[in-house]
Amino acid sequence: MIHKSYLLEQNIKLLDNNIVLFYGENLGLISDLKKKLIENNKIKILKLTQDEIIKNQNIIFNEINTNSLFEDQKIILIDNVSDKILKIIEEIEPEISKDKIYLFSNLLDKKSKLRFHFEKSKMLGIVPCYADNVISIKKIISDKLKGYSGVTQQVINLLIENSGLDRIKVNNELEKIKIYFIDKAIKFNELDKLTNQKSDSEFEAIKESALKGNKSFTNKLLSSVSLETEKIPFYIASINKRLYKLKELISLSKNKNFTETINSLKPPIFWKDKSNFLDQAKIWDYYKLSRALENTYNLEVNIKSRADIDKTVLLRKLILDICQLACSRK
Repeated sequence: MIHKSYLLEQNIKLLDNNIVLFYGENLGLISDLKKKLIENNKIKILKLTQDEIIKNQNIIFNEINTNSLFEDQKIILIDNVSDKILKIIEEIEPEISKDKIYLFSNLLDKKSKLRFHFEKSKMLGIVPCYADNVISIKKIISDKLKGYSGVTQQVINLLIENSGLDRIKVNNELEKIKIYFIDKAIKFNELDKLTNQKSDSEFEAIKESALKGNKSFTNKLLSSVSLETEKIPFYIASINKRLYKLKELISLSKNKNFTETINSLKPPIFWKDKSNFLDQAKIWDYYKLSRALENTYNLEVNIKSRADIDKTVLLRKLILDICQLACSRK
């Protein structure tokens, strides 16, 4: 059964098949639908990849054949699927009664055996996720900025232009707006500076370098990059987000097996960030992370309570202190 993605965005409960395949070029839409599935279900959720299942098929067969004393149903999410998993799915189909299996793939062409199998089946579900257009991106912006003042056509056009109709980029820009405009009053001039992608990528480089404890590179970047005063709340929020994520990883990891644990984090770490994230996890511990978070908290208090301070100088000091802390043993 083929489902319309726009209907599922409105009501994910319309998806009643036990096994469903999501595929397409719109990775942002696939990610949004996956989040809705997770948020809509409070039962056990198991996350796997196709490679993990192919290496050990017992993983998934054991899950669907094992009943829990505490849960009547479980959800299994399988990422990065292709035609290679088709035979396993065909074996699983007769076994599925209560559990739900959701598969996620990139673009599958018409010759794909996996896609054809799902499209012809009356029992399975398939959700094509096509690229967004101007209309769909406008709707996302309007829906997520509902309740904000200053959402003019000029604001919407700026967000569309900066995103290039990429839903992931749009969601990132909207997240910045929620962090920065806490009074829910959007000012176009400030928004224009906030969504300056070059400035953001430069700060990300500084943040990643500092959290790795790379003193020379961090100093070099700080001397060549102009940090914008208006964005300091966003910069601090970005640092805090990474510190808390590192703390979560360390608390969940057993025997410091970070590579395995990272896949269970919610929301997930973007694949491009995983390498930096794992490098940072190896040099941070609970004590150092707590100290760093205390430093960011103190900076936030100073910024909000004192108008006579140079916020940019204090932000640079915070970054250098974090870099020094990353290098320290304790």
